[in-house]
Amino acid sequence: MRIFTAALATETNTFSPICIDRRAFEESLYAPPGQHPATPTLCTAPITVGRKVCAEKGWTLIEGTATWADPAGLVNRQTFESLRDEILDQLKAAMPVDAVVLGLHGAMVADGYIDPEGDLLSRIRGIVGPDVLLCAELDPHSHLTAKRVAAADFFVVFKEFPHTDFVDRAEDLWRIAVDTLEGRVKPVMSVFDCRMIDVFPTSREPMRSFVDRLMAIEAEDPEVLSLSVIHGFMAGDVPEMGTKTIAVTDGKKDKGEALARELGLDLFAKRGTFMMPQIDEKAALDQALAIETGPVVIADMWDNPGGGTAGDATVILEEMLARGVTNAAIGMIWDPIAVQICMAAGEGAEIPLRFGAKSAPGTGHPVDGLVKVMKVVPSAEMRFGDSIAPFGDAAHIHLAGIDIVLSSVRVQSYDPSLFTALAIDPTQKHLLVIKSTNHFYAAFSKIASEILYCAAGTPYPNNPAKTAYRHVRRDIWPIMANPHDAPEDSEAA
Repeated sequence: MRIFTAALATETNTFSPICIDRRAFEESLYAPPGQHPATPTLCTAPITVGRKVCAEKGWTLIEGTATWADPAGLVNRQTFESLRDEILDQLKAAMPVDAVVLGLHGAMVADGYIDPEGDLLSRIRGIVGPDVLLCAELDPHSHLTAKRVAAADFFVVFKEFPHTDFVDRAEDLWRIAVDTLEGRVKPVMSVFDCRMIDVFPTSREPMRSFVDRLMAIEAEDPEVLSLSVIHGFMAGDVPEMGTKTIAVTDGKKDKGEALARELGLDLFAKRGTFMMPQIDEKAALDQALAIETGPVVIADMWDNPGGGTAGDATVILEEMLARGVTNAAIGMIWDPIAVQICMAAGEGAEIPLRFGAKSAPGTGHPVDGLVKVMKVVPSAEMRFGDSIAPFGDAAHIHLAGIDIVLSSVRVQSYDPSLFTALAIDPTQKHLLVIKSTNHFYAAFSKIASEILYCAAGTPYPNNPAKTAYRHVRRDIWPIMANPHDAPEDSEAA
C-alpha cells in the first residue's frame, strides 16, 4: 500500500483582530516532508501514528507538509493557497496512492475561502478519484460542512475537551483505514445537525457521561466503527457553524443515521447545561483570597489564545494590583514588544515597562510599572500532554508582589511547565492566573487546590444569543429557542 499523509491546520476566530500569515504557521509548526518531529502535535498525530502503522505493515508512507498555526483571525489568502497547493503538488507527485490520511483542525477561515478545508478535501478528491480512501482526524471545535462530508470517506474527531486524546483518535483513524484497505470494513459516515451552539467540556457532567457512552457503544457494537461530536466553534462566523454528531458504521447507513440522530437529540435536550459556572474578576478574587490553601487557579477563560484572542488582557491583573494581591503568578500575557525590551535590559534589571492590553477593546488597559526582569528565555516551551507547545522568546517580570510571564508567541496556558520554564515554582504560589478555557484542566488540576472559571472583559464572543453574526444561520439554538420545531428549509441569515 502507498499512503499519503499531511497536515494543514488552524482555528479561525473571525472576530479576532490578529490575522494569520505564513510566518504564523512557521512560528508554531512548519515541517516539510519527512521532517515532522517524532512527537505529535494536536493536529499532526495522524503522521506520527501513520509512521508506526505503516512500518508494522510494510507499507509506504509518503509524507507531505505538516503545518499548524496557533488560533487567531482570518488567514491570509496567499498563505492558505500556497500551503494548500504545496500539499496538493506533493500528492500529485506521490500518485498513485491507495489512501490519503490527513490531520486537519476544521475551523479555518481564509480571505476568500469560507470553507478552506472543504476546498482542500474537494481538490484532493479530484486528484485521487472516487475510489481512493480519503479520511481525516478533526478537532471537535470545527465546522462540519456538507462539502467536507461529500469529499471524505470518514472523519474521526477528538472526543475529549481538554483534548487529551488526539493520539488515541489518530490510532482510531488508522485502525479504520487499515481495516478498509484490507477489506474487512466498508465505512459509511452519517451526520446529524443538532442545530445548537454550545460548549462541551468533558471534564465535568453531563458531557463526561455522554462521551463515556460513545466509547461504550463503540466497544460493544462491532458495526459501529466510530462515534464523534463536532462541538462547533462559536467564534467562527460561517454558515454551517454548530454542533453535529457523526456515526461511522460498517456499511450500515440506516443504522448510522438513526444513531447519529438519537445522540444528537440527546445533546440538544441537555443544551445550556454543559458549560462550567463562570464568575467575574471581582468574584473570582473574592473567592480565591478566601481559600487558605493554594495554589488556587483562576482561568481567564475568554482571553484564550487557543480560541483566537490575543491573550494580552489585563482585566484580572488590574484588579489584583488594585487589591494589593501578592504571592501570585500570571501566565501568560502576550506582548512581543515588552519581551524585546526585557531581553535587551537583561536579567536583574529594574525598568519602567508598559505591557498588555494592546490588541482590542474589552481587554483592560495597558499596565505601567517599575518591574524587575527576573529571567529571560529565548524560544521558551511548555508541555501539552505528549506534545510540546512553544511560546517564543519570553520574560519573567516581577511587579508589586506578582510574577508575570510575558510571551512573544500567542499560545494558551496548557501546563504548569510554562511557569517553571521561567524559573517560577507554581506550587509555591497562592494564586495562579492562566489564560485557557479548558485545555489547562488536565495538567493544572493536578496541582490546584481549587479552580475558578473567570469571565473577565470581552475579548471573545462568548454569548452566541447576542453575538453579531453575519453568516451563521438563524434557526439554531440559542438564537432560536427550538429550531427542531422550525421548517427544515429555514434560510440562514
